[in-house]
Amino acid sequence: MTQQHLINQAITQNAQRLPEKIALQGVDITLTYAELDHAIKQLVESWQQLSSGERPTMALAVENHPAWAVLDLAALECGIPLIPLPFFFSPAQWLHAMRDAGATLLITDRSELFTPLLASVTLHTVQFQLAGKRLTLFSLYAAEKPNLPADTAKITYTSGTTGNPKGVCLSVENMLNVAQSIAEATQLTSNDRHLNVLPLATLLENVAGIYAPLLAGATCVLLPSSGVGLNGASGLDVKKLLATLTDTNASTAIFTPELLHALVSYLETGLATPKTLRFLAVGGASVSPALLDRARELAITAYEGYGLSECASVVSLNKPHINKIGSVGKALPHIQIEFTDENEIVVAGNAYLGYVGQEYANQDKIYTGDIGYMDEDDFLFITGRKKNIFITSFGRNVSPEWVERELKISPHIAQAALYGEAKPWNVAVIVPRQNASEAQITSAIHEVNKQLPDYARIGRWIIADQPFTLQNEQLTANSRNRRDMIWQCYQDRVNALYEEGNHA
Repeated sequence: MTQQHLINQAITQNAQRLPEKIALQGVDITLTYAELDHAIKQLVESWQQLSSGERPTMALAVENHPAWAVLDLAALECGIPLIPLPFFFSPAQWLHAMRDAGATLLITDRSELFTPLLASVTLHTVQFQLAGKRLTLFSLYAAEKPNLPADTAKITYTSGTTGNPKGVCLSVENMLNVAQSIAEATQLTSNDRHLNVLPLATLLENVAGIYAPLLAGATCVLLPSSGVGLNGASGLDVKKLLATLTDTNASTAIFTPELLHALVSYLETGLATPKTLRFLAVGGASVSPALLDRARELAITAYEGYGLSECASVVSLNKPHINKIGSVGKALPHIQIEFTDENEIVVAGNAYLGYVGQEYANQDKIYTGDIGYMDEDDFLFITGRKKNIFITSFGRNVSPEWVERELKISPHIAQAALYGEAKPWNVAVIVPRQNASEAQITSAIHEVNKQLPDYARIGRWIIADQPFTLQNEQLTANSRNRRDMIWQCYQDRVNALYEEGNHA
């Protein structure tokens, strides 16, 4: 049994009102709203047998493409819980997600990656075409199927700071609350063209970059990662990214802070800012106010936001005419913000159903682990992660993310990790940008130190042996430092600096 939700209702209405309007644009295919509506209904009809008995759980590992959206929207309508698998996950993380959620189906356009990985649990495979994309359906043997909350529509696996990600169970209502609020906050209309830069397996891009535009009757431009200049979790061809923004006439997009930094630095060489880009949302990590100021000078309308998977992504967002640089904006209409006595941010209003393995969430309020405050104008400010704040030997609290954020906007510093627990001064582990010299790094640190209070300044620094990556387990999938793993690699060298007793 199926029940058409509000997103598909909007697609059907647009198909009747503007049948020739392009809904999804890919490299080799476009789907009008009429064609998208037809494709979803056809797939839903063919999946009736899948959802007639015990509902399956379906994993999805497909590159950004119109087919991804059709599969996702059909699964929502059929009540089939969907597990989006990012290609930046490791094979071990793919296996963990599928086993943890009890996936009995997998659809992928990269069967060569999964055939050997799933050989022992594959019952059979079927190849089929959808929206011009050749896909493979794996039917899997699931040794144990966990009890999922009754309304689970999507299971998003957060990277976190441990090796095995955990599955956040979300309802259609959870995701619709965010999509509707985003469509309103960003003033989306049918004239907009959203360029999907981040992988659709990323909850933020899925909800804010597919559902919100489709609710508004806009166009989603769905290109493979290589088409927007991305390679893996951290590789970037900024020249390609800029060209794609311009060539597709993108009016909206979602960036991480690192993507914004790369685009700003590239445009500062004298290149033209894309004329059609009117709303560039930036999230996933803290954004330096200095970087946002630089973007504004280039006429890049970048707006910082904040969210978490347990609230179906976006919680707060800056927007045109209601924008305060340094903040993460005001809470979306369906969200309420509170604080503990320790200034931990507590979010109410759109709590997830539970993690995989739980039948339901223990509470309606989400204790985020982030420390912050709200100013007199109701703008939310994030000052750091509760668990990462360290206390110097002088009793000063230091949020390392704040210092690392400022270091990383230097043209000479790619990554940084700050340490100083119970010490009189702080040490940074630095990953230089390509061809950066020690003198340039020293100068960059000196400039950052001038903007910091004395207790947060970098006293000494060391060069990392290699970049922080997913592969060496020093970085999470959303590009946050895994501080414990970095510390294990560099603690001897850092401690040696303290034993020397000198600092800058």
